[in-house]
Amino acid sequence: MNRRSMLWLATAAAMWVAVPQASMAQDVIKFADVIELSGAGAAVGTNWRDGLKLAVEEINAAGGILGQKVEVTDYDTQTDPTTSRAMVQKAIDDGAYVIMGPIYSGSVKVNMMVAMQNGVPQISGAEAPDITRMNNPYIFRTSFGAQQSMPKLVKYLAEEVKAKSVAVAWVNDDFGKGGRDSFVKELKSRGITVATDVSSEVGQADFAADVVKLKSSGADTIFAYLHEEESARLLKELQKQGVKLPIFGETTLMNQKVVDLAGDAVNGVRGHVGLMADAPVPGIQEFAKKFQAKYNYKPDHNAIKAYLGAYAVKYVTTKNGKVDRQALADTLHGLTITPKDEPGILIETSWDDKGEVNRDSFLVEVEGGKQVVVATIPKL
Repeated sequence: MNRRSMLWLATAAAMWVAVPQASMAQDVIKFADVIELSGAGAAVGTNWRDGLKLAVEEINAAGGILGQKVEVTDYDTQTDPTTSRAMVQKAIDDGAYVIMGPIYSGSVKVNMMVAMQNGVPQISGAEAPDITRMNNPYIFRTSFGAQQSMPKLVKYLAEEVKAKSVAVAWVNDDFGKGGRDSFVKELKSRGITVATDVSSEVGQADFAADVVKLKSSGADTIFAYLHEEESARLLKELQKQGVKLPIFGETTLMNQKVVDLAGDAVNGVRGHVGLMADAPVPGIQEFAKKFQAKYNYKPDHNAIKAYLGAYAVKYVTTKNGKVDRQALADTLHGLTITPKDEPGILIETSWDDKGEVNRDSFLVEVEGGKQVVVATIPKL
C-alpha cells in the first residue's frame, strides 16, 4: 500500500469516527433520561422518570424493541441549564439512542443543540413556544407548546367566562415568558385588557406582594402560569388575602402536586390541561392505576408524557425495522399513532413536521381536591 492510499484510509477513518452514527449496533437500546431529579424541578422530574421506567419495564417484559432490551439511564440536570447540556453530552457519549427530557424549557433550549449536532432524537416535555421553531429536526414534544394551549384557554375565558380584564401572574423563565407572551397575545386579539402583569422568580417563597398587586388591579379574572410548587404558594397566599376572583391557568396550575400542596386553596381553580390521570380516556385511566399500584402515588401529566413518549419510540423503531436515530426522527415527523396501533400511546397523538404534538385536551376544574373534566377539546 502506497503512502497516498494510507493517508486516504486514515482520513476516511477519522471522518467515520467524527460523524455521529445514526444506526446503532449494540446489544441494548439506550434511552437517556435527562431530567430534573434535584433542584426546583425535582417533583415533576420524578414523575417523568417513573412514567418512563414503567413504560420500559413493560416493553422489556413484552420482548423489548426488535428483540433488544431497552436500558434507561438517569442523568440529573439539577434543574440547571448548563448542567443539562453536560448531561446530554454525557448521554450521547454513553451511546444514547434517544434523549428523553428535560421538562424545563430553559434547559431544553440550551441542550437541544447538542443533541441536534449529534443527530440524536430528543423527546421533551417542555412548553416554551419557540422550542419547535428553531429548525431542529430532532426535537419532539409530548407536551403542548403554549402557542397551542393558550388559544383554547382564552377562547373559553372570552366566550364562557365573559372576562373583560385579566391580572396575569407568571414565572420569569423561558417556560413562564413563553406562556405569558402567548396568553397576552390571545387576550389582545379578543379585546380583553391586561389589568396587571406580575412576574415572579423560580423557587420564590413569598407571594404576599404579588397578590397585593393582583387583587388591587381591578381585574375580574386572574391567570396564573408558574411551576407547580410556586403555583401552590401563590394559591395559598390568594386565599390568605381573601381574594375571591376566579382563577385560571394551564396544566401546571391544576397539577396533582399543586392539589397536594395547596390544600383547599386550589378548589375552584379552572384551566386547560393537556394530559391528566383523571381524563375520560380508557388508556390513560388504566395507566394511572398501574402507576399508582407501582409507585404508591398518583401520576401527573409529566408521568403520562414520558410513558407515551417511550411507546412512541418503540412503535416507530419497530415500524422502521431498525434501531436508527435518523430513521426515528424522519418517521416520527408527520406521524399519527393511535391506541389501536400501539396501546402504550394511550390517546391518539400526532406530530407535525416540526415535532409539535397534537391531540385532544381538557378543560378542568378542581373540586374537593379532585380534578374534574368540564369538557374535552378536540385536536387542532
